[in-house]
Amino acid sequence: MIHSLSVAIVPLLALPRPRLARQASVAALLVVVAAQAGGQGFKFSQESDAQRAAEAAREQRIAERLSTPCRQALKDKKIMLVIGEQQTNGRVLALQENYGPHFQAINSRLRALGLRTFSPEEIRKQIAQAEIDAYFRNDPDAALSASRRLGANFILRGLIVSQASFNPVVRVNQVSVGMGFTLAAANGKTISDAAANAASYAGPDVRAMALTLLNEQADEVVSKLYSDYCRNAEDPASKK
Repeated sequence: MIHSLSVAIVPLLALPRPRLARQASVAALLVVVAAQAGGQGFKFSQESDAQRAAEAAREQRIAERLSTPCRQALKDKKIMLVIGEQQTNGRVLALQENYGPHFQAINSRLRALGLRTFSPEEIRKQIAQAEIDAYFRNDPDAALSASRRLGANFILRGLIVSQASFNPVVRVNQVSVGMGFTLAAANGKTISDAAANAASYAGPDVRAMALTLLNEQADEVVSKLYSDYCRNAEDPASKK
């Protein structure tokens, strides 16, 4: 439906000259706006309609992924989730106690789907920090050692990556944040990759920004990981 704007006409001769000029200018402007709106078929609800359509498509995509059949044998296998944060010098900080809320955002959803995961406390008790650090350096031997020590069949790695710059237009710190997740078998074979990305002007608190981003997109991230896991993962017991 096309919205139109109406202009109230007042007796122009009854107004003082300066006010008369102002009223005429405003009236002319409103007439132009109304004409353009009518000519272009403009609707104030267009943006919200697009947002609703995008959200509906997202919910359907998530539902379809979560409906993927998953063998109970796979659901019974244990998944180790570790999270790290890439620093500006390229090194990865992977102290698991720093990422409790990030861990829970993913872990609670995995468990709700019937998958078995380790708690951060279990991971810290049984795996040396050096092994976790080596795993984030893509050391396959460290990954295999860590998974064996914990008794994990699969490893889900989450990595926070950020890039900060100063925006001279709005004069604020602009920070782009992303979280990438890779699910792999204990032998290093990749099963799924999923990512959450966003840009923000919120400042330098990357960890808090990553948590906000993750809470917003966790459903979609987990649905992809789950679907790929159920379709692509091999039951380690079947190879014995």
